[in-house]
Amino acid sequence: MFTSTTGTTPAVPDDLGDRLLQIARASISTALGQPAQAAEDDARLQVPGACFVTLTQRGELRGCIGSLEARRPLLKDVKANAVAAALQDTRFAPLRLTELADTDIEVSVLSPMQPLHFDSEAAALAQLRPGVDGVVFTHGTHRSTFLPQVWEQLPTPDAFMAQLKRKAGLPADFWSDGVRLQRYTVQKWHEARA
Repeated sequence: MFTSTTGTTPAVPDDLGDRLLQIARASISTALGQPAQAAEDDARLQVPGACFVTLTQRGELRGCIGSLEARRPLLKDVKANAVAAALQDTRFAPLRLTELADTDIEVSVLSPMQPLHFDSEAAALAQLRPGVDGVVFTHGTHRSTFLPQVWEQLPTPDAFMAQLKRKAGLPADFWSDGVRLQRYTVQKWHEARA
């Protein structure tokens, strides 16, 4: 069972969502030493795609890794990001096999990036669509992103942007003419508990 939420410009047909979740879970299980298989024979999985895989336990984040640009087939992106979210997210200890049954998986497939054009922070904030936009913040070597799901915790553009700047290693009140913003939407599937 899965639940799907779609922003604008869905990247993947809804009927493929369950398959993406199965592939992510099987990839993590295999990486943890318990080989598992999921059907990978759908030609749509070979289309280039960018995704994030998010792991939660009892509603709390347990790992999240992803790709911002489609540089490999969606199948490979889901598998690699699932394993990376489980084992390589530096915010958490690597997932143990004993935790896997209590871990929920969400796969978010990203739309292509759309650059935002603005001449001030106020103009940039006015273009953000709460609950819809994922945002990539870039200034020099500083870069960060939040998926659209983060609007659930940071519901206003001001709060969302302040935390995005902090995540990039900058002060919450930082602004410069060198700031670049891109937005994207996601189509996401989340494992549904029985």
